[in-house]
Amino acid sequence: MTTVSVSAHVGATIPRVAKPAPTLGPAFGLKLGLALGLALAIAALRSAPAFAADGPDASDASDVVRWGEIRSSLFGERTVGDGSGVIALETPYRAMDAAVVPIEVKSLIAQTPERFIEKLYLVIDMNPSPVAAVFHFSGRQGWESLATRVRVNAYTDVRAIAETSDGQLYMTSNFVKAAGGCSAPSLKDPAAAAAQRGRMKLLLPDKPHVGSPITAQILIKHPNSSGLQFDQISREFIPADFVRKIEVTYRGEPLFSVDSDISISEDPSVRFNLVPETSGEIRVQATDSNGRTYEQTFDVAATQDG
Repeated sequence: MTTVSVSAHVGATIPRVAKPAPTLGPAFGLKLGLALGLALAIAALRSAPAFAADGPDASDASDVVRWGEIRSSLFGERTVGDGSGVIALETPYRAMDAAVVPIEVKSLIAQTPERFIEKLYLVIDMNPSPVAAVFHFSGRQGWESLATRVRVNAYTDVRAIAETSDGQLYMTSNFVKAAGGCSAPSLKDPAAAAAQRGRMKLLLPDKPHVGSPITAQILIKHPNSSGLQFDQISREFIPADFVRKIEVTYRGEPLFSVDSDISISEDPSVRFNLVPETSGEIRVQATDSNGRTYEQTFDVAATQDG
């Protein structure tokens, strides 16, 4: 059985920041230059060729400054350690589509109630809004991998930063070649996309077994407009309209939640691990930047082995 409940509140305004320096917004707490003004957007788009040289060694001093600003805004003076033994990050070196770049993070540690990954930050340094997502975990159920799709606006370092339940920070990063992802227009008809906004799908293996890890994927229909895309018909920029938060529970217990931003691709997707105990329900609730709330419940029918 699948139930759907949708409510809408239209009229929320998206703040525009005139300065390129990242700042922390009070609501999200991790906003770094969300929905920048037109002047900054154009500057960001025109800067893409500056990152056309091969490899991360091509980064100049401004890249170091950029990460320093982001790091300071997120973590202050806290130490960010080497994450090579804690998490692994998989990204393409050269993206086929800058608007839909796959990214996967794998946990390399055994997660227990005593010590687990409590938060996972996905940061894209050179994006106008660099904090793509922050995942929150309760520790009730461990995870081995998480995957999503992001926009990349210019050649950049992409970072995954794990915060463990004991307050330690660990980071790993990859250099990704892509440009223009935040301003790339949608290929879908706007009216059709609006009509499907908020629809969800849960992909599961054909025969989940009790106690055996499975990979599930949540898909949410939403244009996730970045505010940097240009409407060729109206000759105006399309207002930002994106999924801001996703909350996922299983059998009434939280699995994870996500604070997301304009750097997440159109039609957000999250692939994750789940160990079904018995048959139960996965409930997904999403809220977008205009105050609309979408909710859907999915049955997970797991069987005993043998």
